[in-house]
Amino acid sequence: MARLEDIAMVVRSKNTSPFTYALDIMFREERDYKHFKSRGLIDRALIADLYGITPEQVLDIIFFDPALAIKICLPRGISSGAPGDRDVYGAQQHAPLLLWDFPRASE
Repeated sequence: MARLEDIAMVVRSKNTSPFTYALDIMFREERDYKHFKSRGLIDRALIADLYGITPEQVLDIIFFDPALAIKICLPRGISSGAPGDRDVYGAQQHAPLLLWDFPRASE
């Protein structure tokens, strides 16, 4: 088993609007990116499980081959800057991805 920090160059989150945010995963190696894409390791069910939402709430999962990247779009639980918002920039939402254990290409 491995974690994204072992194979990704970047794992981050950021607002895409006051009501949504994106998770970005950028891989170091093309083989790792292709492994994730071809095996469907990241899908709506996984993201829903990691983030405590329903699969229908996952807005989009985009594979961007030229950058060896995956972008996942999610709704914010509370709009950015609203009373009670603890992450105005959406920059702390990637932690569940970092804690996820997944099978390596050789497993």
